Amino acid sequence: MATAEKILEIARSQIGTRESPANSDNVKYNTVYYGREVSGKYPWCAVFVWWVFREAGASDLYYGGDKTAYCPTLMSFHKKQAVTDYRPGDIAFFNFSGKSSAGHVGICESWDGTYITTIDGNTGSASEDNGGAVLRRRRHKKFIVGAYRPEYQEDDDMTQDQFDAMMENWMSRQAKKKPTQQWEIEGLERVVKAGVTDGSRPMGLCTRLEAAMMAPSARNDGGCK
Repeated sequence: MATAEKILEIARSQIGTRESPANSDNVKYNTVYYGREVSGKYPWCAVFVWWVFREAGASDLYYGGDKTAYCPTLMSFHKKQAVTDYRPGDIAFFNFSGKSSAGHVGICESWDGTYITTIDGNTGSASEDNGGAVLRRRRHKKFIVGAYRPEYQEDDDMTQDQFDAMMENWMSRQAKKKPTQQWEIEGLERVVKAGVTDGSRPMGLCTRLEAAMMAPSARNDGGCK
């Protein structure tokens, strides 16, 4: 068994790997998967994910220990593990043409409620799902057509990167919340009118610098005594 962090560690180590030559599908992940060098029409986004799990000694978490290079097959196989509250290590499926079928797959690195960051194989700036490189990609949730969470080994110790990602996710969600109590709503309207704040992210955390900069306006408004 492997932890989600182990999977991400291996995936991150591959960022920048490219096909050679370009547009050939000749890449080391395909060579290992097929047992030989291949060229032309061998899409490898799913093969990359398979390779990462294989390197981690966790092939059983990819496709029950078997192999598939076809995204719809992989998504269907894991439909009972489908999730929408994406976490690091989840396997996310995408479609960039408005369809519901899986056309691309990557490994989730972070999720803020609107955008998902993944590490993908066979992606690039010219083509999201056939770009020929391993890259970190940030995409809107509208492109996600499914995701599953492998049964990872629990990691007792949270890494600094995991903690930072968790806090970033929480602060992002907190900042999007709106006041619900009447006194909160009225107070926000008053300070916005007074120019103390622009009213964005009203429930977000405030740094000492932000507080110091807002204090003079608040005093003039009568908000501070």
